[in-house]
Amino acid sequence: MSTVSRRVTGTALQRLLFKRFLLAAGTYVLVLLLAWVAIFNDYFRASLGTALVVTVLVVLSQAVLCWVFASGRNQRYADPSLTEFQVLLALTWQTWLIANLDGARGTFLMLYVLILMFGLFHLKRQVFVRCAVLVFFSFASLNLLDAYRGLMDDPGLAAIQMCALFMMLVWLCLYASYVQASRQRMRQRRYALQAHQETLRGMMRQLEDLVATDELTGLFNRRHFLRLAGRELEMMRPGTSHGLALIDLDHFKRINDRYGHAAGDQVLQLFAAVAGACLRERDVLARYGGEEFVLLLLDCDASSLSACCERLRLAFANSEPVGVAISNLSLSVGMTLLASGDELDDALQRADQALYTAKRGGRNRCAAAWEKVDA
Repeated sequence: MSTVSRRVTGTALQRLLFKRFLLAAGTYVLVLLLAWVAIFNDYFRASLGTALVVTVLVVLSQAVLCWVFASGRNQRYADPSLTEFQVLLALTWQTWLIANLDGARGTFLMLYVLILMFGLFHLKRQVFVRCAVLVFFSFASLNLLDAYRGLMDDPGLAAIQMCALFMMLVWLCLYASYVQASRQRMRQRRYALQAHQETLRGMMRQLEDLVATDELTGLFNRRHFLRLAGRELEMMRPGTSHGLALIDLDHFKRINDRYGHAAGDQVLQLFAAVAGACLRERDVLARYGGEEFVLLLLDCDASSLSACCERLRLAFANSEPVGVAISNLSLSVGMTLLASGDELDDALQRADQALYTAKRGGRNRCAAAWEKVDA
């Protein structure tokens, strides 16, 4: 993944985490409103001043978390969602609220479930179970403390509440384990799919190379050359020119008949290697068919094209294939220039006529289409 893609993904994830925090903060607002309804209906044991102080502290804690997410400081932690911290903080406030409620305790028990649901998809299985155990022992401790202090009005109701809470927590733990296992399977399948996609991309690249490349010489094939040349023609700027040359290896049929087709293949490979050493990286060379090759020199004038083709002719004439005693290798070249708005078929026809002129003139030479025009 590129740097830009990682940055875009990170920004989207941070935005999602901030929205998730805002959902939790909105839940705090609703719970505070419900708590104050309980306070005004005399279901709260502590004083009104204590309730006001705790309300301010809850709001401040959420304001601090809002600043952490808005500033991006949550990214410094191993879990940028801060799910476990938010769950533990909410359980602390919830336990304090439950401890100070009188008669409405059972109503507020469902908030424990709501808090744990917040961490259902983000907490690891063992962390989720640990939070659930903390919830049960917190509530059980409150009931034991009330029984010890003689503040428990209905022990039977408290026992039913503890059993109901225990059942809900066990169910949540089992469901969390199921969700985590399902997510793990989905993650593994996604990784496997990504691996298959990468393999498929690699195979597609290999297939494209096979389709675009001549198997024997490793050069581009005719179809791919025509596609590249057509694209270069479309992108040409006015006032510029490209060089186009058709190259034919002289007496190639005689080489095949005298030395065999394997030797002929070596000559073709030799030409490809010699041409690769003589040309620029941006120049395009392709096998046009049989012993004929086509060359496109980008941003080239007549003198540069002539010098390049002559250099290539001399280099090939001075080379010998390995393991085969073939002497007097030579080639003939027909050259033309491409201008903006030129047709590729017309340019190839001009180069072919120039190549015919070079062959008719004795082979082993370069002939230019513009020389015929000037003549």
